[in-house]
Amino acid sequence: MAKLILKAGREKSLLRRHPWIFSGAVERLDGSVESGSTIAVHTSQGEFLGWAAYSPQSQIVARVWSFERSTAIDEAFFRSRLQRAIALRDQQLALGARQAVRLVNGESDGLPGIVVDRYADVVVVQLTSAGGYRWRDTLVDALQNLTGARAIFERSDADVLTLEGLPRSVGLRSGALSEGPVRFEENALEFEVDFQGGHKTGFYLDQRDNRALARKLAHSREVLDCFCYTGAFTVAALAGGATSVTAVDSSASALAGAAAHVELNRLPPASFVEGDVFHVLRRMRDQNRKFDLVILDPPKFAPTAALAERASRGYKDINLLALKLLRPGGLLLTFSCSGGISRDLFQKIVAGAALDAGVDAQILHWLSAAADHPVSLPFPEGEYLKGLVCRVPE
Repeated sequence: MAKLILKAGREKSLLRRHPWIFSGAVERLDGSVESGSTIAVHTSQGEFLGWAAYSPQSQIVARVWSFERSTAIDEAFFRSRLQRAIALRDQQLALGARQAVRLVNGESDGLPGIVVDRYADVVVVQLTSAGGYRWRDTLVDALQNLTGARAIFERSDADVLTLEGLPRSVGLRSGALSEGPVRFEENALEFEVDFQGGHKTGFYLDQRDNRALARKLAHSREVLDCFCYTGAFTVAALAGGATSVTAVDSSASALAGAAAHVELNRLPPASFVEGDVFHVLRRMRDQNRKFDLVILDPPKFAPTAALAERASRGYKDINLLALKLLRPGGLLLTFSCSGGISRDLFQKIVAGAALDAGVDAQILHWLSAAADHPVSLPFPEGEYLKGLVCRVPE
């Protein structure tokens, strides 16, 4: 088997069980190996560090499957890892058959570059690593057996595939799809998912608990939901008794989906605004519009730490505008899903926005992803979603 030999002193992160090996840490590759194949990783002194999937076109040249020398990376290995991840969700969440859940959360479940979401009886797989591509058929067969899903659909079309040198791969991998959308239940509310063409695998499952909180906070409040996508926060706010909800997104098709979700749940109508959120909020500021609760759930501004500075300006601008639209006593529910923005940096950004807005805001809650998106302690990059509930004093 081929060996990846690290430069002297570059094994420290692996000894702390971080699964990524960057190309700059590599001294040499002994042997010939195909993309996605398993290689043995060794220190410069020849000590074994782990079994990893080789990705020659990526800056992350290898991702560790196991740090144990006795582990065989074979079909049984992947079945065991999938079974363990699914069992964790069953134990922690006890979700019913009609609900939606993340079954596998990549590196944090010991399966780098592999994400699996279940929407009722359909399982959606998203692969973003050469190792995941290599073991695709094994993963699909194991998931079919472990979940009994009606269909397994692949959505490997994330932008990061370009950096990995991998082709996009989208399509049905097992079972059969029925006509019409897949409907599922979340917190006693009904949703439909476009897993074939929607964002990520079709829905933002990581916000489940935060939508439940928004539902409680929205009671008797005028709500502004920014970057609303297909309206999950809008539906939660209306179900919680909001006096009104204004939902903003740049996508007409997303707003149509949001309106359909409101109607599906037989809720009072929301007001939908199509447009660039930054421009819409500036116009509302100039019109002296005011709200009691503003929700900011923007797309990823900084996929890597290298883009954090530019992204910080965007986060600051959007939070500054939102804070100016809040009445005294109002709440800001604000998020960043950018892996390049740390939790501490995000708090500093929002604090700077509050200072420039001339308000003394308080943090009421720190927010993160739902429990089916666990974060491995040696892999802090897994904590991509962070949020704050801030209050503007009366």
